[in-house]
Amino acid sequence: MTLVVQKFGGTSVADPERLRRVAARVQRHVAAGERVAVVVSAMAGHTNQLVAWVDELGGSTADRAEYDVVVASGEQVTSGLLAVALQAIGVKARSFMGWQVPVATDTAHGKARIASIEREAILAALDRGEVAVVPGFQGVTAEGRITTLGRGGSDTSAVALAAALGAARCDIFTDVDGVYTTDPRIVPRARKLERITFEEMLEMASLGAKVLQTRSVALAMQYGVPVQVLSSFEDKPGTFVVADDLMMEDQLVSGITYSRDEAKVTLIGVRDQPGVAAAIFGPLAQANVNVDMIVQSVSPDGARTDLTFTVTEADLARAHDVLAPIAAELGCERVDADKDVVKVSVVGVGMRSHAGVAHQMFRVLADKGINIRAISTSEIKISVLIPEEYTELAIRALHTAYGLDAED
Repeated sequence: MTLVVQKFGGTSVADPERLRRVAARVQRHVAAGERVAVVVSAMAGHTNQLVAWVDELGGSTADRAEYDVVVASGEQVTSGLLAVALQAIGVKARSFMGWQVPVATDTAHGKARIASIEREAILAALDRGEVAVVPGFQGVTAEGRITTLGRGGSDTSAVALAAALGAARCDIFTDVDGVYTTDPRIVPRARKLERITFEEMLEMASLGAKVLQTRSVALAMQYGVPVQVLSSFEDKPGTFVVADDLMMEDQLVSGITYSRDEAKVTLIGVRDQPGVAAAIFGPLAQANVNVDMIVQSVSPDGARTDLTFTVTEADLARAHDVLAPIAAELGCERVDADKDVVKVSVVGVGMRSHAGVAHQMFRVLADKGINIRAISTSEIKISVLIPEEYTELAIRALHTAYGLDAED
């Protein structure tokens, strides 16, 4: 019998009626002869409420281990309720807490990473003909303390469980019906992709696409777990995330993504000498400020340089606090910050074997009068930083230029 892992997000389990729909969907897979393990998120909005209560009582100094005890309860409630809903329609089911599996993690409370998942208890339940319902997002340390994996961690839980069980696939049910070439709210002619590679999905997730959590895609790629993204609310095929050897080589670009969560920082007039970059980026790393795009321009006399880089908007204040004393030591004239920027990216495995992708992107933006503030590249993506006011114009123009518009 085929073993599958199904994950249902917060909007899919938001109330009792939606839980009944999830139970009915699971029942159909069981009736088709599949063994099913289900991973669930907390009901939509529940985790936010729990976090707000922790913040109200403990503020920024709240014990992170106790924070995890509180916020992990949302998934526990959903797991029990779905098991009840399944039993009500004649499907044998039982719920497991993360510590009962167990899902072993490190001790980084609030952003723990999975170390291992024991499979015996889940497989025993499946062998008894039961549906195993497992809470996403949570695990347990070697000392027995509850942990959580960070927001969006239920995707990671599902893929990790699929890998541990040797599942045939991991179905991620969400409020969209697949992965699109870009945001359909901006480009109505965006197409749903039948397939996308792990690498492309990893780039798109890290560059702003909200369909899958980045860590879950990395895990799926590492362990070769086929992932399908599909809708909880419609019965139609979704998008498969697969190894790149299953994709056609002539697919140049798979999608256009964007991220508004960007801020540009520029250090003006820094002394151009060895060790300056290390003196700037070392303290930022120690403060857990993630730096993305980096651009350096040297003055004509070679004595001074302007250094520009991007951070997330959430990290901007912390980055400024870190840089203030450093800038003074380096003789920096001033530090500028700009939050009115957006990162737009073109992603596709076809870039490996096709020339001219970057030139086409730059030409399209130039034709639209859009100035590029910074550029970064990888083997399968090109990202540019542009003024936020041009976001939709840039995405629509690039989507058309790369032939991604859906046919009428």
